[in-house]
Amino acid sequence: MKTTEAMDYMLKLQGSGIRPGLERIACLLERMGNPQKELKFIHIAGTNGKGSTLAFISEILKAAGYRVGRYISPTIVDYKERFQVNSKKISEAMLVKGVEYLKAIIEEMEAAGEDTPSAFEAETALAFWYFKEKKCDYVTLEVGMGGLLDATNIIPAPLVSVLASVSYDHMGFLGDTLSDIAKQKAGIIKKGSYVVSQYQHEEAAKVITETANEFECPLSMVDIDAIKPEKSAGFKDGGLNKDRIKQVFTYKGYKRLELSLLGRYQQKNAALAIETVEALRMQGVKISDEAMRTGLKNTEWPVRFQVVADRPCIILDGAHNEEAAERLTESIDFYFTNSRIIYIMGMLKDKEYERVAELTAPKAECIFTLTPQNNPRALSAITLAETVKRYNPNVTAADSPEEALEMASLMAGRDGVIIVFGSLSYLGKMMELIQNGSGQDKRRSKITP
Repeated sequence: MKTTEAMDYMLKLQGSGIRPGLERIACLLERMGNPQKELKFIHIAGTNGKGSTLAFISEILKAAGYRVGRYISPTIVDYKERFQVNSKKISEAMLVKGVEYLKAIIEEMEAAGEDTPSAFEAETALAFWYFKEKKCDYVTLEVGMGGLLDATNIIPAPLVSVLASVSYDHMGFLGDTLSDIAKQKAGIIKKGSYVVSQYQHEEAAKVITETANEFECPLSMVDIDAIKPEKSAGFKDGGLNKDRIKQVFTYKGYKRLELSLLGRYQQKNAALAIETVEALRMQGVKISDEAMRTGLKNTEWPVRFQVVADRPCIILDGAHNEEAAERLTESIDFYFTNSRIIYIMGMLKDKEYERVAELTAPKAECIFTLTPQNNPRALSAITLAETVKRYNPNVTAADSPEEALEMASLMAGRDGVIIVFGSLSYLGKMMELIQNGSGQDKRRSKITP
């Protein structure tokens, strides 16, 4: 099997769609020898911030000298990003080997008349196999959707169940109230685990607390008042001071912690990672303060208020729901008080695109919408433009990512700020275009912090 054939096979599995439940992956893993039972997990659920929190925890454990498996979804540029060990993507050879093994098992299930796994279930099983093969000390595991019925929840009790910020998303699957959604997210809590949670809305906090108590799990929550910002990245007249791509803050007894990730919300995610470290220490995992500081500072996470170019300053952000849009507008207000703001927006039709438009559109001088490519759930650029027009009349539907970037660059000039945000499904393509200089003067400097 070649790499293209392996990818074609995994793509074929996507035809089965989203099918919550643990029966299929349980059968698949049983035939694989249950590799998940030989791994130690930090399991992370939530609506916003779980990817960044996972990245912080992974880098801290890596800095402490451990071999750390990292399973994430969705990916931005490369499918192999889903499976990482110490921040290195799975090799093509290992991916092919794993898919060949997985395909043989699934064919056995088909021959036996068993229900075959979805793409995400197969990928999750592949991740467990890979991390066992690589003899990982710990695995940071990101929930795909929800928690209770998510394929990742097939694992035994993790060392820590981590709840990032819980808000409204995937209501068609998770429920229409914050309590219902929180119940699904809190479904990752198991007896024998420690539980740490982000500061939550009252409804979500109540559900998480009750669930932790039900399973007799120690619970700690981020103390939002203990986060004390000190300074952050410097922007001047739309340009970026390259020497100051960082933010510094204090959390509880930890003074002057540095982050390379921008966005005020990252301080909250880092605080959640610190609470996770404390829970791991309570279980005998050796992590020094120096390793924690190094891990926080070294963490990179794509398209979360990520600066990818200067003059004009271009930022990518995966804000695709109400809470994420609120965090994006807070960062715009903090970093770019007197700057001209130009947006490029692309959304999926099953997301809260009208609410996102309502929150973000008034802050932009002009907006270009586009249709995320190769996604059956994509919202058309024209429909999004019509929605945005209710909140900002200066909106144009672009025919392609290239056209959107070219028009935005012309409007921004050298001193404007272009913010590209929305669905993660198109941001990888935008990153490639920007790094290749498409739509811009190629002589302008590119920055990847």
